[in-house]
Amino acid sequence: MILIVSKYLVPKGFRGMTVFPFVFVSDGNASQDLVLMNHELIHLRQQLELLVLPFFVIYGLDYLVKLIRYRNKDVAYRNVVFEREAYQNENDLEYLKSRSFWKFMQYG
Repeated sequence: MILIVSKYLVPKGFRGMTVFPFVFVSDGNASQDLVLMNHELIHLRQQLELLVLPFFVIYGLDYLVKLIRYRNKDVAYRNVVFEREAYQNENDLEYLKSRSFWKFMQYG
């Protein structure tokens, strides 16, 4: 993981974003937030499992389907399969040690 602190590279309203092998955070304080960093590390693992590019294709398609379904961008974002796994497990700092391969599939 390569950590980059920049308020310009993180979308407005977010504190972090992951694009393998980079984790972008909006400020230095965000990089000290263990829960946020765990959330982003979960995304790194998901991206690796899908060989990066397919992750973003699936993410985008899932977001569009959820946007049509819920008609709300925030609800759609929170229900993307990858986000559901990351949000549900971000507080468990040991999660990645025992996480099974393609675990995100259980959140679909």
